[in-house]
Amino acid sequence: MSLFSDPRWGEALAHLPDYLGNHVLVSLTALALGLVVSLPLAIGARNRPVMRNALLGVASIVQTVPGLALLALFYPLLLALASLSLAWFGFGFSAFGFLPAVLALALYSMLPVLRNTITGLRGVDASIIEAAQGVGMTRRQSLFMVELPLALPVIMAGIRTAAVWVIGTATLSTPIGQTSLGNYIFAGLQTQNWVFVLFGCLAAAVLALAVDQLLALIETGLRQRSRARAVSGAIGMAALIAATLVPSMARSPSSYIVGAKTFAEQYVLSALIAQRLQAAGLSATTREGLGSNVIFDALVSGDIDVYVDYSGTLWLNQFHHTDIKPRDELLRELKARLAHQNVTLFGELGFENAYALVMPRKRAEALGIHSIADLASHAMTMSIAADYEFFSRPEWAGLRKAYRLSFRAQRQMQPDFMYAAAASGEVDVIAGYTSDGLIAKYDLVVLDDPRHAIPPYDAIVLLAPKRASDSALRGAIQPLLGKINIKTMREANLRAAAGNGASSPASVARWLWEKIAKP
Repeated sequence: MSLFSDPRWGEALAHLPDYLGNHVLVSLTALALGLVVSLPLAIGARNRPVMRNALLGVASIVQTVPGLALLALFYPLLLALASLSLAWFGFGFSAFGFLPAVLALALYSMLPVLRNTITGLRGVDASIIEAAQGVGMTRRQSLFMVELPLALPVIMAGIRTAAVWVIGTATLSTPIGQTSLGNYIFAGLQTQNWVFVLFGCLAAAVLALAVDQLLALIETGLRQRSRARAVSGAIGMAALIAATLVPSMARSPSSYIVGAKTFAEQYVLSALIAQRLQAAGLSATTREGLGSNVIFDALVSGDIDVYVDYSGTLWLNQFHHTDIKPRDELLRELKARLAHQNVTLFGELGFENAYALVMPRKRAEALGIHSIADLASHAMTMSIAADYEFFSRPEWAGLRKAYRLSFRAQRQMQPDFMYAAAASGEVDVIAGYTSDGLIAKYDLVVLDDPRHAIPPYDAIVLLAPKRASDSALRGAIQPLLGKINIKTMREANLRAAAGNGASSPASVARWLWEKIAKP
């Protein structure tokens, strides 16, 4: 079967109205906000060297910050402001998704607009400005009737650059909860769905090119004083906005939002929960690719309604405990602590997805390595790879302390790529996940943890405060509790990583339900 006959293209097209509409909405709003802020600042700074240099310096510094980092920084900042607003004024606002994305993208749009506006205005011939003043024009009249029209082509070029930057960077807003074309890319990378990755990249590129060409048409019309071209470009922009926003806004809002983190298992489980809600006659959608802290805060604030987390992750990262407790005791204490934040620990799914150190089976047997204690004496000559957050998590600190681990090199990788890297010998050890089917696929082995440095990681369903007593939600999810064992979850994860038409999270979720629903 060729790439372009793959049935996943149909699935990708089905998501397009939602993803594209939200992408256009956040990009357009951010660009408009950037223009509203940048243009007056540029006009005010054009003849003030200190202010001009300061503005361009700050805007240039913003551009050096990686897009994902800038987007992520706004979420905790807005979350803190929302809490203060609620405490001081009695009302809050959502710090999830749209608002942090708009603010971060607006900052990204400012440099080209500031730079081109200042350059364009300062490039107007001084004799023309003097002539305008000579015929009795005020400074304001000269600005709006002479300087801005003459500088408009240069300003439009800056707006074109800003638009392309914003549209491209908006694909990175998925981890903070903003639906965008980046949903294709993040989901595709995690589930090895290269159709989604390709579709998302193509859609974002086509959108950026279309907007750039329409703005170029407006720019040409203004520069050549061709009203027909300028109007055609404006009509084209309006048509593009209407064609993308109207279908998205016409979609009925979802009653329930199911969250998911940034790895394949989470995509499958969120799809499974959404399908169970829909089977119960409830409206549900998924919000995937969220960071560990973002997703929990989003649940507490009610921006999502339900998601699956892991007991060890919550214990170490959300509640900042380093002591390792037995499974039952950990779940009891965790349930009580979650209740203090009005979050409901609804139940366990039945399997554990723990961090574990993993090696190729043949290499481990050849070196006599069966546990992390055995690994310690070899670690100095080995390299280790892990996901993007593992080396900054308490689990890594606990492992190093318990076993005095010191590796020759540390590398960070996309989770799914780590297993292939270990199998090929590119790295010696990886920090994998015990429920991942890729362990069997690549003939890897999980090393024992005799000193219990890694806590239990039971998969648990969490409900938002506003859903604590929601009987419809509880009834739809209840049949899943205790029904997914580690063997079944590994098989589901292996199917999700197969990279074929049956490997989409929705398809694997349907298979998983059929598997656990059998008597």
